[in-house]
Amino acid sequence: MQSRGEEMTKYQCTVCNFVYDTEKEKPKKIKPLPEDWVCVSCGICGRDIFVEIE
Repeated sequence: MQSRGEEMTKYQCTVCNFVYDTEKEKPKKIKPLPEDWVCVSCGICGRDIFVEIE
């Protein structure tokens, strides 16, 4: 359930097209992910390669 002020967002890896859905994934927000976090699908891309999608 979405709490007040917390927006559910989806981000897509620009290399493999994996979609990180903040409603389904943990942690819930992509911004607090560690700098060394990589895409769980391709294992290559860091969080800076993900783009927000609608």
